[in-house]
Amino acid sequence: MSSADTATGFVIGFAVGAAVGLAIGFLYAPQPGEETREMLKEKAEVVRGKAAEVAGKVKETAAAAKQKAQERLGGEAAG
Repeated sequence: MSSADTATGFVIGFAVGAAVGLAIGFLYAPQPGEETREMLKEKAEVVRGKAAEVAGKVKETAAAAKQKAQERLGGEAAG
């Protein structure tokens, strides 16, 4: 399994975990609906930011893996 596959799996797992966490938060929230909605809005913004950060890291990792592969293939063709 390549590092890009691992990173993609992590992003998917992160998103699913965040969704499950939000759903559980809805079920067990002790505050009134207005406060709960505000809290969930704030948490969603945090999750969105982290997901964007992880996606950026995945892109960087994929680009680095692609570069290494091209270097290896180029080196083998010359050798």
